[in-house]
Parts: sequence; C-alpha cells; structure tokens
Amino acid sequence: MGIKVKICGLRTAEALDAAIDVGADYFGLVFYERSPRNVGIAAARDLAAQGRGRARSVALLVDPGDDTIKRVVGEVEPDMIQLHGQETPERVAEIGKLAGRPVIKAIRVASEEDAQCSMAYDGIADMVLFDSLPAEGDASALPGGNGVPFDWQALRDMSRNKRQFILSGGLTCENVQQAIAATGATFVDVSSGVESTPGNKDTRLIQRFVAAAKSVG
Repeated sequence: MGIKVKICGLRTAEALDAAIDVGADYFGLVFYERSPRNVGIAAARDLAAQGRGRARSVALLVDPGDDTIKRVVGEVEPDMIQLHGQETPERVAEIGKLAGRPVIKAIRVASEEDAQCSMAYDGIADMVLFDSLPAEGDASALPGGNGVPFDWQALRDMSRNKRQFILSGGLTCENVQQAIAATGATFVDVSSGVESTPGNKDTRLIQRFVAAAKSVG
C-alpha cells in the first residue's frame, strides 16, 4: 500500500492545485483564529469545492462548539473533521455523530506514554494523528503546525502492533522518508514544513514533499 499524504493549512487555490496535481490524497482547512493558516468559511467553501472529487477535504477544528461544527459541515461540506484540541473520547463521539463525518483525533506526543493515550480513542475516532507536544512554557505555541518533530521512537509500539495512524509534527522534504522508515507510518501530514513563511505555502516544497513521501515503499 502506498503512502498517503495530507497537506494541511491550505489557503489558496494555487497551493491546493499544486498539492492535488502531484498526488496529495487529503488537504486540510484550518478553522482556528490564532493560526496563520486560519481560513474563513467563504474561502474554505470555495477550496473544498475546488478539491471535491480530486482529494479528500479535512476541516481542522480546536475544541469546537456544536454551532461551529454545524456551520462548517453545512457550509463547507468537508469529507472529514480533524480535532486538534483537548477533546475527550466522549466529546469526539458526540462530534462524530453531530457532523456525520469520519473524525481524526490529534494526539500530541512527547513520550511513549503520550502515544499510548491514543488507545482511549479506539473505536471512537476513525483515525488518530500524532503531532508534537509544544515546548513547555511556550505561550505562542499553536495546537499544531509548530514545525517541531518529536522522538519517533515514541511510536515504536504503534508500529510493532501494526496500528494505523497519521504521522505529523515537524515533517519536511528532507526528513519525511526517515520518519516513515522509523515509525512505519503509511500516512503523513505536513503544514509548516512546506511553507516559505508561516501560513504561506510554497508550491515547490509541496511538490518535493509529496514526491519524497510517495517514493517510499
């Protein structure tokens, strides 16, 4: 099975086309005001429509309320929801039912114990994504997209037990192949690693990243 790739935090039609044209399987639209990748409902609706039938759209939300979920689902019509906050297994189940979409739950990792926490979402979230835990005391850190990798050895049990997951956190064109080899990941997610400046995607980096990931296996 080939490596699946998600390019997250897309904000322009040019970047979306660049991602899909070189084989990205998923694209992420961020709804989080503090993020430089935040996209409004109207722009997200246009991007989701542009990519529909070509790749799967993912709406990234952080501890969303029910009204937010209903609006994003109703107006943007994403294929999937990604939860990147402190959502409990119970809340993830509620959101999945309310959205009527598959749900990805992000788990922030600094140690093997953090990765084990993902098991609480088994049978609830449709996929689990492992991302970096922000540096302690870093008030400017975002829930995701901080561009810092974690110790991939924290996922050794996941790989050994053949558990499916999405690998994120500090991936770049230069390290994605090493990351896949170290973790056994079959699905990778990148955001800041294909940007020229925060929030601004570089089409050449997108092309290089997708090519590097897809060349594995």
